[in-house]
Order: sequence, then C-alpha cells, then structure tokens
Amino acid sequence: MPELPEVETTVNGLRPVLQDQRITLIQTRRADLRRPFPADLGQRLTGATVTGLGRRAKYGLIDTDRGDTLIFHLGMSGRWRIDPSETLPHDHLIVETAKHRLALNDPRRFGSVDLVPTESLAAYPPFAAMGPEPLGPDFTAPYLLRGLAGRIASIKLMLLDQRIVAGLGNIYVCEALHLAGIAPMHPAGQISLPRLKRLVAAIHTVLEAAIAAGGSSLRDYVRPDGELGYFSKQWRVYGREGEPCDCGGKVERYAEGGRSTFWCPKCQR
Repeated sequence: MPELPEVETTVNGLRPVLQDQRITLIQTRRADLRRPFPADLGQRLTGATVTGLGRRAKYGLIDTDRGDTLIFHLGMSGRWRIDPSETLPHDHLIVETAKHRLALNDPRRFGSVDLVPTESLAAYPPFAAMGPEPLGPDFTAPYLLRGLAGRIASIKLMLLDQRIVAGLGNIYVCEALHLAGIAPMHPAGQISLPRLKRLVAAIHTVLEAAIAAGGSSLRDYVRPDGELGYFSKQWRVYGREGEPCDCGGKVERYAEGGRSTFWCPKCQR
C-alpha cells in the first residue's frame, strides 16, 4: 500500500501539472472505487481552478477556488497517470485541463475519492481523530511522551496508530525504529524522553529520504511520471530477513498486528 512518502511524491508530481489550472472535464468511468464517487463531482469541479495541492496522512488533497477540496486515497494499487497515450481499463477517473489529461488508475479499487468543503476538512471523518503529521511542528518527543504515557502496547503498534501520529506505515516505522536503535516490541510507555528524541529524529530522516527517493515501489505503485521510486534500495531492515545488519547482527522478522516486523536484535533495544 502506498504510504506517506508515496502520497507526498504523488502530490509533488501532480502540483506542476494542476496548480492554477482550470478543470475542463471530470469523467467517472465507473460508479465507485471502495466507495461511490460523489454524485455531483463533475458539476462541482468542472470549471473550477486548482488553487493548491497538499497531503494529510496518506490522503492527497486538491483545493479549488470554489471552496471544495478533492480528497483521494490510493488504496492498495492506485496511481495517477499524467497525459497517458491511451485510456486503460482501470482508469476510473479522468481529469482534464487545457494543458493536461490525468487518469486515476486503480486495478484493485481499494482507493477512494471524496469532495468536501475546504473549510470542513478537519471534520472529514478519517481526519477528525488523527494525530499530528510526523513531519509537522507538533510531532515532538514531549508530545510522544505524553501520548504514550502508561501504554503497554508495543512502540511499533503505537506508531501505526493514526490517533498518535498521522500517516506512518509499516515500512517506515520499521526503518525508523532501526535507525533509532529501539526494539519494535518495546512497551511504548516505557521509552524515555531522550530515546523518543532519537526516534522523532529518525522518523524525520527516514521520511525525508524516502520522499527524496520518490518513495518505495511495491507491486503496483509508481510515481505519476511513470518512474519507480527507489527508496527500497536504502532499506536497512525491511524485507531483509536473514540478511546482515550494518552492526554485524542479523535481521529478523516476526508478525504483529497482522503485519511483518523487521528488526535487528543486536542493535535495537
């Protein structure tokens, strides 16, 4: 599933194509993805001008001058195609401007598209209970210390809890915990402030490197320009079970919360 860096990369790829452009056509080529398309999507967006693009957690945001924001989620296999030479069977939403044609392609249809008033974004149900952005100013070690106080669940599971921090996924949590030297099964409420400071810094480092690399290409995900993200070549532990760690230990894997966790018992405590 595309995680925060993949969505940020997608938004960065769409920005030079859509920013300040007037939408001339909206076409839905089926009734739904994971949920139905908004019934009035074409009526509300045709003729609107894109005023900004952004991201919240794993959702992309496209703001317009009509006071509406289109919210998209890429699900398991979604991606935007820019100026495709042909329309593919799984191109389920077409957006056209005077200069470009974009297609939202989603073979598995686990993605979603919603349209909400921009002023009501904070109340959009998936956003209402979310924690701060991991690259934002509110995500700090003192914040984590307060939020994790008394929690006996593992730090890995707590970082995946969107109420604690928005948008972190399995790959980048494994990588950040390794960089910070923290064992993923360590009880979250027992981690000291100095170690949480290392963890916050590690999360910043891992996410910024992943965004710079264009994300990690897993199965169906590619960038809007069709190129593959290459952060997977920098993975320290994820997907490397049995391989040597830089510290001389060996990467191990275990299952927790329905996900595989990769870590090094030698350097993560």
